[in-house]
Amino acid sequence: METIAAVRLPQESSREFVYRFLKNSIMDFSLPPGTSLSEKDIAALLGVSRTPVREAFIQLSQENLLDIMPQKGTYVSLIDLDSVAESKFLRETMEEAVMKEACREFPAPMLFELQSNVTLQELCLSEKNYIRFFELDEALHRSIFTGCRKGRIWNMMQLMHGHYNRVRRLNIAGGYDVQTVLRQHQEMVQAISEKNPSRGAKIINLHLNKVNVDIEDLLHDYRHYFRLPAAPENGAAN
Repeated sequence: METIAAVRLPQESSREFVYRFLKNSIMDFSLPPGTSLSEKDIAALLGVSRTPVREAFIQLSQENLLDIMPQKGTYVSLIDLDSVAESKFLRETMEEAVMKEACREFPAPMLFELQSNVTLQELCLSEKNYIRFFELDEALHRSIFTGCRKGRIWNMMQLMHGHYNRVRRLNIAGGYDVQTVLRQHQEMVQAISEKNPSRGAKIINLHLNKVNVDIEDLLHDYRHYFRLPAAPENGAAN
């Protein structure tokens, strides 16, 4: 496994440190889908015992980011398109409702935060800093939930969005249609500022449905990262 720099945060437990390191490495593709992981190697790399590594492995397997196969090993899970579709359905359902609420009433300080976020996204795009762009993208959506006092719902959603967020991260890191993503973010913030729920709902649906288009491009370039849905058996009922 390629050596990756890791810095432990103050007052961070060994388990928290290992979990954060592994999850970040999976999400930013430092550990690509299909990578084999060893408790011993990770423990040596991070300077911890094998127990917190084992605990982090279990937690990440519960989030479907690791496949733990007895007698075979532990692997970074391939991106599962069924999981992506399920997460997309959840986001479409929840974010449309939250966007409508945000367009009816939203705290002024939080609106300024959204506007500042979009300005930083413009800078990232001009500098082709796509990693930071993705972080700001996530922060924008999270802030809309937080401004509507739905922050706990956002946190709950993240527990099942590992596959979906890897698609988004891979898409943005490759520079696929980032200008379109930025324009949609600008329009979302404008709809909130203008208190226009119907416009907000339309834009968020366009924004989230863009994932379907992106997957086709990503399958062309990164097919080996994906677990494709099983083909139906011959003669199966329609």
